[in-house]
Amino acid sequence: MATPRLLASAAAVLACLLAGAGALLAVLADDGGAMMLFASGAAFGLPSVGLGMVVAARRPGSVVGLLLVLVGMTAVWLAVSDLYPPAFTRRPDLPFSELYVLLSRGGWMFLYVPAALLMIVFPDGRLPGRRWRWVTAGLFIVPAVFMLIAEFDPSRYAPPFEDMPHLLRLPEPYVSVLQVGGLSLLPVFLGLLIASAAAVVVRYRRATDEVRRAQLKWFALGAAFLPLTLLLCWASYLFLDGPDLVVVGLAGMALAIPVATAIAVLRHDLYDIDRAISTAVTYGLVTTVLLAFYTVASFLVGLGAGRTSPAAAAAATAVCAAALSPLRTRLQRWVDRRFYPARQAVLIAVEELRSRTHTGQARPEQLEATLRAALRDPMLRVGYRLPGTSALVDAVGDPIDPGEAHVAPVRLGGHDIGAIVRGTSGSRELLRELASVSALLVEVVRLRIEVNRALDEAEASRARLLHAGYEERRRLERDLHDGAQQRLVSLGMAIRLAQRHLADGTVDVDDLLDQSVAELAAAVIELRQIAHGLRPSSLDDGLGNALAMLAGKVPVPVTLDVAADDLPDDVAMTAYYVASEAMTNAVKHAGLAAIGVRVSRIHDRVTVQISDDGPGGATIRPGNGLAGLADRVNAAGGALRLSSPAGGGTLVEAVLPCAS
Repeated sequence: MATPRLLASAAAVLACLLAGAGALLAVLADDGGAMMLFASGAAFGLPSVGLGMVVAARRPGSVVGLLLVLVGMTAVWLAVSDLYPPAFTRRPDLPFSELYVLLSRGGWMFLYVPAALLMIVFPDGRLPGRRWRWVTAGLFIVPAVFMLIAEFDPSRYAPPFEDMPHLLRLPEPYVSVLQVGGLSLLPVFLGLLIASAAAVVVRYRRATDEVRRAQLKWFALGAAFLPLTLLLCWASYLFLDGPDLVVVGLAGMALAIPVATAIAVLRHDLYDIDRAISTAVTYGLVTTVLLAFYTVASFLVGLGAGRTSPAAAAAATAVCAAALSPLRTRLQRWVDRRFYPARQAVLIAVEELRSRTHTGQARPEQLEATLRAALRDPMLRVGYRLPGTSALVDAVGDPIDPGEAHVAPVRLGGHDIGAIVRGTSGSRELLRELASVSALLVEVVRLRIEVNRALDEAEASRARLLHAGYEERRRLERDLHDGAQQRLVSLGMAIRLAQRHLADGTVDVDDLLDQSVAELAAAVIELRQIAHGLRPSSLDDGLGNALAMLAGKVPVPVTLDVAADDLPDDVAMTAYYVASEAMTNAVKHAGLAAIGVRVSRIHDRVTVQISDDGPGGATIRPGNGLAGLADRVNAAGGALRLSSPAGGGTLVEAVLPCAS
């Protein structure tokens, strides 16, 4: 176990013992105010002790956890030191009275030492440089010397210890010299405290690592509760005629500093610290202006009316607040330029791109390059989610794999339309805000990608249809040439030959006629088969009858639900081929699965649905039957959709236009 963690554990045990002693003193004092004082001290100090132990456990080699424990212990010690006198009044036999008297007169300086040391060594537990050794040594030496000088003061102790003798005495001429020396130590100690605070500024200016800078900003945010306490004190005197609200500020500061320190050490990326600081500064400035206006209004109303009028001052302040409301955005921008430059830069960049796109000077596809330049993040990606897909694509339609990077979804109208993929910089909160302000540009790019894809697909579909038309004509030519045409040609030649030999009686006319009739019948059958490939004759009796005849040839159970039978011929033929191809695929790939066919018509739309309970996994690939089917449906002005999750069956749905 590391030494700082051991010391932190020992200090935490001591703080708990002090808290127990404080509880006992509060009981002995037998006073409601004493119990409240102890509760306040414990509430202010023990959270810092607990957080210090967490930091010491997670960072055992750093003294930051130990100093957090000591900061909490000072709050507990303050409560104990205030409780000891009333308890001693009731129980004069309490132990450690001499030690208490010795520490109470000049030991107050030591209460500032843990916080000052924390500012010097934060966040890595080491000094910023060699010269800071003198500051650290001074923080121990000056309070010790001051406490020693205070003990030589011959004046009587404060009640109830006024009769207690002094442990240390000096001749009278030397006392005044020591008092002058003690007073001279006060500005020295103040300088040491200022130097301790300056250590944070020095570290921030030297820091080149974004993590170190974020940690120091968290620490500064916790320390910002000190001016908040002053604002609460100001407001308390204005509204309550007393410093009652200061307790709230002190409580917030006692919790904020250790919490901010723990977050800085353990989870510096928990929240966008720049945004938190910017917001705090903005509302702090607004609050200061309103309090100042209320103070001036109260003073002027008092001069005019001869007495104070809180109602008039409040009304004037309300008018001021209403006037400041539209200026808050400008104030936020001004603060962002100084405390949150990344947010200001990216918001301005997006707004400029939007304006230039509106005037035709830029394209919305430049959003990714614009955000990269504004955030100085060359790895940032802007992804677009096309309708019906879950994957992200870039501005040219190529897929994007976010990997382990943080993804901020872009939403518009309750739908996910894209995402901002973090590269090397930018907090989650900033990317979330960036996704919100970029939503319109993302939607425009997404629609353009979809249109371009639709145009490309239409062009490819036309090419495939043209190719399929050529192939179909060649097939018809081949089938006619090799089938019916050959039969008819040979039949004609046989008849012509018989005609030449009729006179010599060498031809059996009956047999020739029988053969000719058979050849003609075979040719008719072949021609019917070819014609059926162009348009099934079963459609003459309606789509329902054609689908029923088609289902009768399928070796698996087929459920038919045809609620649209009176359809135009072209629509019925397209619907028939959709059902035929989908049923063929189901039999081929889904095995013995059951098939359902449903045809419905709503107004000017006919929907054909073919489903099966097979293994799923079907896709539309170039060259397969479903791709040709999609081309046929698109050529008819419709749309084909395929849903085939693995293990969840397959659903083919075609929506066809049907003019009445």
